[in-house]
Amino acid sequence: MSPGDEHETSGGYGGTGQTRTRYPQGTGDVYGGARRGGRSSSSKSLVTVVGVVVLLIAAIAFANRGDGTSSSNDSTTSSGSKPDAASTAASGTKPVETKTGGIPSGFAHTEQGAQSAAANYSVSLGSTGMFQKEIRHSLVNSLYTSAAASKLTGPMDQAYSADFLSKLGLDANGNAPTGSTFVSRVIPVGTTVQHYSDNDAKIAVWYVGLIGMSGQTSTDPVTTSWKTWTFDLQWSNGDWKIVTDSQKDGPAPVPGDDTAATSDEISKAIDEYGGFTYAR
Repeated sequence: MSPGDEHETSGGYGGTGQTRTRYPQGTGDVYGGARRGGRSSSSKSLVTVVGVVVLLIAAIAFANRGDGTSSSNDSTTSSGSKPDAASTAASGTKPVETKTGGIPSGFAHTEQGAQSAAANYSVSLGSTGMFQKEIRHSLVNSLYTSAAASKLTGPMDQAYSADFLSKLGLDANGNAPTGSTFVSRVIPVGTTVQHYSDNDAKIAVWYVGLIGMSGQTSTDPVTTSWKTWTFDLQWSNGDWKIVTDSQKDGPAPVPGDDTAATSDEISKAIDEYGGFTYAR
């Protein structure tokens, strides 16, 4: 199966579960009063151009949101049964000892190793680096099998076109405007094994994503979305590599009644709080 076989369009980043937000007192809305609106026409044209590769990262779905559609490859365990309580508990096992180009590498040749790899790969592929060509190429070549990477690089470069980046408020090189902070993060909540053997594994990562532009003039404030990212992995050259991957919306918890932070608070938090290396 080629890498494109597993990628399907999954509609808006917010999916069907819209976040209920209470804005700070004294402002009609976050980031200068501009509320995120629908993007139906631009999203449909983007989907046409990008095709089946679009869902490699959560950010594509962010640009597509507003069309109210959702589709994905729903996967089930080979036995069709739910994981037991022990399988859902964190292992506490250290995932890796090394990093390659800042990316965790050298995951264990075990079920836990495959889950740790999938969790950390989702973080890398959901990062702001994917919006910059050189970093994106490095990530794809590092995380995917050589066969998958060779098929994905060209279509992904087309997906991250200057027009697409401009829709996110970025310049042609993927940089945010002066005084603004572009946010794209994936925070894994948990993982589960849908299939495992010594040669391959199918791992699902449940995560919450942050996406948007933090800045006084931003019309797309940073929002959250819940998704599940499923990776088909292959043991290759001493590590787990991605063969194909797909995403679907949810499961999303009931949103809380939190007060939305200001753009300055979000920008400061993004600068001050770094990410983690995730272990199963």
